[in-house]
Amino acid sequence: MEHPRIHRDRRAKEIRGITLRAVEEKKRVCPVEHTGSLDNVFRKWIHNPKKLLGEYVKEGMVVLDIGCGPGLYSVEMAKMVGKSGSVVAVDLQEGMLQKLKDKIQGIEIEKIIKLHRCKEDKIGILEKIDFALAFYMVHEVPDQEKFFEEIKSILKPNGNFLIIEPKFHVSKQAFEETIEKAITIGFEPIKKPKVFFSRAVVLKT
Repeated sequence: MEHPRIHRDRRAKEIRGITLRAVEEKKRVCPVEHTGSLDNVFRKWIHNPKKLLGEYVKEGMVVLDIGCGPGLYSVEMAKMVGKSGSVVAVDLQEGMLQKLKDKIQGIEIEKIIKLHRCKEDKIGILEKIDFALAFYMVHEVPDQEKFFEEIKSILKPNGNFLIIEPKFHVSKQAFEETIEKAITIGFEPIKKPKVFFSRAVVLKT
């Protein structure tokens, strides 16, 4: 039988470990109060949605914006897919989704964009999608293999998945390791677009 003091010490270490992991996880995700850096005219200019996505997002498509934040790309993709398409805007934080909801309330694209709050370890949508975008968020995912498995399960055959990561957070080696994880799940890298101050790859199912 374990000595009571040893048990208490072990339990204390477990609690500290859980707390530290929670703190680190909170640090990994961009907080709602920093949304100004995610949705502004300058970012729209340097990371122009039409230039970045026009090759992949077409009218009538069902597209997924993972880690949508306040919705810069969700809104632009809604315009691109039109009334016959739809955008599933996914974020972990309710505050981000509320900002997007407020932004589109009462305008035409409100009917095109579906808001969905995901869990830390699961996206949890049922729609089959033609295209997925993960802009500056894959490095925040704790289990990338599981993440890629879920994306692959909802992408239609020959669907494209565009990953864009920030150079200031993600090293070249770390980005290549992320691509390798996607390959092991069954994705095929088909292109590495040039994106300002970023690392990018297009994966195909």
